Amino acid sequence: EWLGISGVKNNLIGEVTYYTCLKMLSETMGKLPLKYYQDTKEGRIRADPTEVTRLLTVRPNDIMTPTTMWSTVEQNCQHYGNGYIWIRRVFNRKKFGGEYKILDLWPLQSDRVSAIMDDAGIFGGKGQLYYQYTDPWDGELYVFRNTEIMHFKTWYSLDGVLGQPVRKILEKTVDGAAESQKFMNNLYKQGLTASLVMQYSGDFDEERVKKLQKKFGDRLTGPQNAGKVVAIPMGLQLTPLKMSLTDAQFFELKKYSALQIAGAFGIKPNQINNYEKSSYANSEMQQLAFLVDTMSYRLKMYEEEINGKILSIEEQNQGFLYKFNEKAILRTDSKSQMEMLASAVNNGIYSPNEAREYLDKNAKEGGDALMVNGNYIPLTMVGSQYKKEGE
Repeated sequence: EWLGISGVKNNLIGEVTYYTCLKMLSETMGKLPLKYYQDTKEGRIRADPTEVTRLLTVRPNDIMTPTTMWSTVEQNCQHYGNGYIWIRRVFNRKKFGGEYKILDLWPLQSDRVSAIMDDAGIFGGKGQLYYQYTDPWDGELYVFRNTEIMHFKTWYSLDGVLGQPVRKILEKTVDGAAESQKFMNNLYKQGLTASLVMQYSGDFDEERVKKLQKKFGDRLTGPQNAGKVVAIPMGLQLTPLKMSLTDAQFFELKKYSALQIAGAFGIKPNQINNYEKSSYANSEMQQLAFLVDTMSYRLKMYEEEINGKILSIEEQNQGFLYKFNEKAILRTDSKSQMEMLASAVNNGIYSPNEAREYLDKNAKEGGDALMVNGNYIPLTMVGSQYKKEGE
């Protein structure tokens, strides 16, 4: 109570490092565009969009954008260990033999979803996975089949069915960081003054002691009382408790806890505003490391779940697939970007129109041909240009 950290609530979102990690992962997932491709004999090409493609990339439902949906799912996934999207389908009788048509996509609040393994065949499919959802708006209870739910989870899963949140692993560390934040908040409220011990002679009853505590507490604490002179009666002595944040290595421990929390989420130091050992080039490499070490696993997991639940078996056999464009978070400055594109075009990697598309420019006639430097020759022919005729 003297330190001001009693009664700390388990509100982890209020801990700034935990919040920053959730924000970074959720926003990264939301900012990556989802593309629709087809693998053919000539290679991977952009496929013509379908109605389902529009749901995934333009408007998943009446009130959300794809950015909102993917970032919401990722935040639920990181905070609760699992993220869910309900695929609302209707049966279309107009098609020959009938088919299920996807109407829209809705993210579900993870704390209201329970996974049920039907090992007794109660729902008609023994060994099948079902999801029970309680609607927060009307309290209605729903049960969905496994094929109706896209289920995303963290890497920490002991059974492969349900993921566990990182906060369970870091419960003590995050709680300690929250307590340190609470301590700093109270310290600012006290006007950065230490707590006091009040010494008095005589025997006061409990009510009189509380009145004295309140009286001098109101006069001595808080930024509005900084620098004030307070008169105290004879026989009363106020002794401040020594409190040195430097001696306690408070800020070093706080910084260490922040790095531990960020490391568990796969967040790099510069992403939580720790630039002590960072430079411009180092920060760029940390961003690349974040994509390779952290987001590549999550993107692969998302793509596998989307392709497995959204695409039919026939579409999968025809080579259709959805893929996130991870290059969206690796865009460099304009000069480096132009040098990279020019090098790719000059060396036959990109056609001019592909480079223009990368810059959101329209295609031009004759821009689909690949070009290379005419002075290049195969490695096996090096030196042949110096031979005389007939040799």
